[in-house]
Amino acid sequence: MNTPNTLPLNGLRVIEFTHMVMGPTCGMILADLGAEVIKIEPPGGDKTRKLPGLGIGFFRSFNRNKKSVVLDINTPEGHAAAVELIGQCDVMLENFRPDLMAKIGLDYATLSKLFPRLIYVSHKGFLPGPYEKRLALDEVVQMMGGLAYMTGPVGRPLRAGTSVNDIMGGMFGAIGVLAALRERDTTGCGQEVQSALFENCVFLSAQHMQQYAMTQEPPPPMPARVSAWSVYDVFTLAEDEQLFIGAVSDKQFVTLCEVLRCPELAAEPQFANNALRVAVRPALLARLGEILKHHRVDQLAPKLEAAGIPYAPIVRPDQLLDDPHLKASGGLVPMQAEDGSMTDVVLLPILMGGRRPGVRQALARVGEHTQEILARLKSRTLT
Repeated sequence: MNTPNTLPLNGLRVIEFTHMVMGPTCGMILADLGAEVIKIEPPGGDKTRKLPGLGIGFFRSFNRNKKSVVLDINTPEGHAAAVELIGQCDVMLENFRPDLMAKIGLDYATLSKLFPRLIYVSHKGFLPGPYEKRLALDEVVQMMGGLAYMTGPVGRPLRAGTSVNDIMGGMFGAIGVLAALRERDTTGCGQEVQSALFENCVFLSAQHMQQYAMTQEPPPPMPARVSAWSVYDVFTLAEDEQLFIGAVSDKQFVTLCEVLRCPELAAEPQFANNALRVAVRPALLARLGEILKHHRVDQLAPKLEAAGIPYAPIVRPDQLLDDPHLKASGGLVPMQAEDGSMTDVVLLPILMGGRRPGVRQALARVGEHTQEILARLKSRTLT
């Protein structure tokens, strides 16, 4: 585990006015990399802590390594304490609805006059333009940004199964912070960084936009796509188990046929190369399906791995808690939750000089660090 003084952002101080996923992701990345991140929560705590259903894991997933301070910024005392704390920080993060921060005097235009070195990061639904006043959710921009269209079957747009734009939007916010810090080293001035859900989703769809620009044909949704490879699909094996197999070269196709003990398939002229196989792909997949339904996943998978054939079992998120690679690579580590229980959490997917930025402290309880942080203020305002 890294110690605070060995991490690259040690000494950086960040104040975070965020909730849900996008802003907290940005703060968590900076915290994991060593910054002191002070999360400002309203009285009673961030409502994200109490979300039900699919939102129940949001807070624990995106708020580790932070300090929790409770402030009521709608009171004169709380607002004054917030401004003073902001002045002690290098970076401020927020992800509230358009114009809210301006209404309470915590927008960049106001704060930059007081603190010209401040780097202020806004996480929004849209960057400035015709849509900027709209409220957005991850699902909203997936529909607007081409992702839901590309994910679902024809006529059935389908959102991705996780908060891809919220999470990536937070990542781009963190990238903006790192760039702005580098620029501040040169200019001495801070700046406003903006990251937005819609633009993030369009970035994800950019390859399909270029596909149209180059072919003048609208790209079909992924379930209806014309695959570039003949064997690149999910197959149902024995006992209704599923396995993705991707043989993306002529050599891999021949090897796959050898592993499946059907070398005669590779010898047929209609399957001589990838282009020919793609032309008759449905028939080829049907024949492979008939062969594969007699194989068990646990027996076939080691053979595919030994032969160098790309493959993947279909894994549920809960099964990843026992994934041997995640555990062995140090990507899944224990963290004490706010209620004192222990839970395994997923770390940032990076390795830096052989180090994996990890968990440095228990998940903060509501207001756990209020006394510690507010004691730094000249007024020593306490709640």
